Amino acid sequence: QVQLVESGGGLVQAGGSLRLSCAASGRFVSTYAMGWFRQAPGKEREFVAHIKWSGETTYYADSMKGRFTISRERDNANNAKNTVYLQMNSLKPEDTAVYYCAATSSRGIYDRPGAYDYWGQGTQVTVSS
Repeated sequence: QVQLVESGGGLVQAGGSLRLSCAASGRFVSTYAMGWFRQAPGKEREFVAHIKWSGETTYYADSMKGRFTISRERDNANNAKNTVYLQMNSLKPEDTAVYYCAATSSRGIYDRPGAYDYWGQGTQVTVSS
């Protein structure tokens, strides 16, 4: 079982930055790959970014490349805890959505919500024009 808690959302002006955090805990959490998704009102959940369990490989949706950066940090004193970050720069009004952190044991598909085993509750990001 993996627990995920997101934080860091808020209201920001267009062109600004936010850093989202996802506190991940649970047995073997370090072996899970992690992803960020977002969902705007009336739209389907959309892939944002993914990071492999090693932290050495990342993937991004095309519209986020160059603006968003995903990273992960292990708690060396506690193997059951990780933190995953999403640094978002040059934000646009169309980035407004609820952002979700997710964990997957899959080593293949990473850009589909169905590939993920655990989800956080989400954090709201609102970008004003």
